[in-house]
Amino acid sequence: MKNYKYILFDLDGTITDSALGITNSVKYALNKLNAPIPPYETLCKFIGPPLLDGFRDFCGFDNEKAHTAVNLYREYYKTTGIFENAVYDGIPELLKALKESGKRVILATSKPEKFAKRILEHFGLMQYFHLAAGASMDETRNNKDAVIAYALKECYINDKSFAVMVGDRHHDIDGAKVNGISCVGVLYGFGNREELEAAGADYIAEDINALYKILL
Repeated sequence: MKNYKYILFDLDGTITDSALGITNSVKYALNKLNAPIPPYETLCKFIGPPLLDGFRDFCGFDNEKAHTAVNLYREYYKTTGIFENAVYDGIPELLKALKESGKRVILATSKPEKFAKRILEHFGLMQYFHLAAGASMDETRNNKDAVIAYALKECYINDKSFAVMVGDRHHDIDGAKVNGISCVGVLYGFGNREELEAAGADYIAEDINALYKILL
């Protein structure tokens, strides 16, 4: 197995279980718009992709209404939803072990960067990250492809063969492939084996212990 030097992590569904905060924020936005609330299974599909895509794809909103929904979502999320969140058991220990072994740990999330940094700081995880890269609030950098590219550039990673992306959804795998780096799909998040294998994940990790074996 390759000795990776640069480990890029997704946030939602990979480092934290953020389902409660995200689904509550979506419901808040839809209630404000007097729009129907979809089943919980559909609400969970908002975890991972950019919010604009979620409101367009899962609620049928046009571009203008989707932008309005995103702004309403953030009304709730920035004060309440952001902390309706929990770190997966074993993640702090894994991050600590990776840093102590000399790996460079990098966050690459489609969540706005300022929110991602608040979450890492809130849970005491920022100390393990060399860089926390996320989406920009102006949506010029809002999908996983662009965030990974930004993270690689900011960290001066020229030999991409030593970089690997870890995430729970196909967006993470797709983004890694576009940028020419390896990818690990985790099964403890919000994706499933079929989705990750179809996207072409190089490795599948059923749990945190499996990540140790792949990354260390």
